[in-house]
Amino acid sequence: MGVTTARRTARRPLNATAKPHELTWRAKLRRDWPLLVMNLPMLLLVLAFWWIPALGNVIAFQDYNPYTDGIAGSPIIGFTNFALLFQDPQFLRAIANTLSITAFQLVFYFPVPIMLALLLNSIVSAKLRAFVQGVVYMPFFFSWVLVIAIFQQMFGGAGLLAQILRERGHEGVDWMTNSDTFILLITSQTVWKDAGWGAIIFLAALSTIDPNLYEAAAVDGARRWRRMWHITLPGLRPVIVLLLILRLGDALNVGFEQFMLQRSAVGSEASEVFDTFVYWSGLRTGDLGYGAAAGLFKGLVGLLLIVAANRVAHAFGERGVYSRS
Repeated sequence: MGVTTARRTARRPLNATAKPHELTWRAKLRRDWPLLVMNLPMLLLVLAFWWIPALGNVIAFQDYNPYTDGIAGSPIIGFTNFALLFQDPQFLRAIANTLSITAFQLVFYFPVPIMLALLLNSIVSAKLRAFVQGVVYMPFFFSWVLVIAIFQQMFGGAGLLAQILRERGHEGVDWMTNSDTFILLITSQTVWKDAGWGAIIFLAALSTIDPNLYEAAAVDGARRWRRMWHITLPGLRPVIVLLLILRLGDALNVGFEQFMLQRSAVGSEASEVFDTFVYWSGLRTGDLGYGAAAGLFKGLVGLLLIVAANRVAHAFGERGVYSRS
């Protein structure tokens, strides 16, 4: 009797008052098939260029030789490559440098696009706002080669700053080869290049805040700082939490080109990060299994950080990257 009733319920046509959790998968398919078809090309691209190549991570568990054995013929060695990673002092130094740079940039770079978006949003003149936006967005389109060349001309041993100091009787400085201040150098380069572009997301979030809230607060006597604290920042909080979670998930990815271009100037002790380690230990030496193990470790750490940060966001009442329906 119960089975017959369930079957009749499944065949029953949907009505306008049906709740989403009562829909069967067939009904959801009939409802959402245009969206699925629209997303099909992107799903195929992800399958072809992400999931299928990701199967190659199996070489991290092999004594991989691409020239004679290939993936099919290379012997399985289990977690040997991972054990060798944690015995490699260069790998441990790359992890320490990467995490320290990430932590430093979370404190001194992550808030900069937020403050820049607030500043741009407060400019009354539309023409002046457009001009300032164009100026701060432009460095994003420069390559890292050009960015580092500009910084070399400004802060290098023969740069503009050193020449001005020498003309005034002081000793010149060369910040481009100082390993002690390298973390400050790369953070300033990242701020100059990417902060303007990063502000776009926060400007978009600011545009969704109801202007009536500001008018009502102004009528109640709230000044600009009070309106920013009680209206603007709460409106930005979901976006800030989302980007912070994504940044934590990308903690081991601080860039490759920026560090490779400056490695010879400051030395590997200061500039060796995770991406450069994978390049030198895997691609340059030909030990692809060892490099794949390092890359797989990086991906797993990023996944764990995203999951942990998302749980913290849920604990504070935010949606985060994903949430259960």
